[in-house]
Amino acid sequence: MSRRGGFPGGMPGNMNNLMKQAQRMQRQMEEAQKELETKEVEASAGGGAVTVKVSGKKEVVSVKIDPDAVDPDDVEMLEDMIVAAVNEAMRKMDEEAQSSMSKFTGGLGGGFGI
Repeated sequence: MSRRGGFPGGMPGNMNNLMKQAQRMQRQMEEAQKELETKEVEASAGGGAVTVKVSGKKEVVSVKIDPDAVDPDDVEMLEDMIVAAVNEAMRKMDEEAQSSMSKFTGGLGGGFGI
């Protein structure tokens, strides 16, 4: 019995196709990552008193505060609303990234630093 290429143990010798598929998948993931970086999500706290917008690069793009939410006697509440809105916007962007990448990872939850 002679073997023509391939791998011992009966593994198919179609490594070229496997490599091409992996490279195509990597390109698609890179494109999805670039697209994700252009997206923005918004979250509010305090019934809309504070609204925060976050980019796909996980950077705060804008913070809007309703003037009625500014109470000099209760700055702590305003600070809490800002923190809550930022955290919610970051959580939404994480969900967006997870959803975008899950089509490539098949839900395996790999750490892609996103």
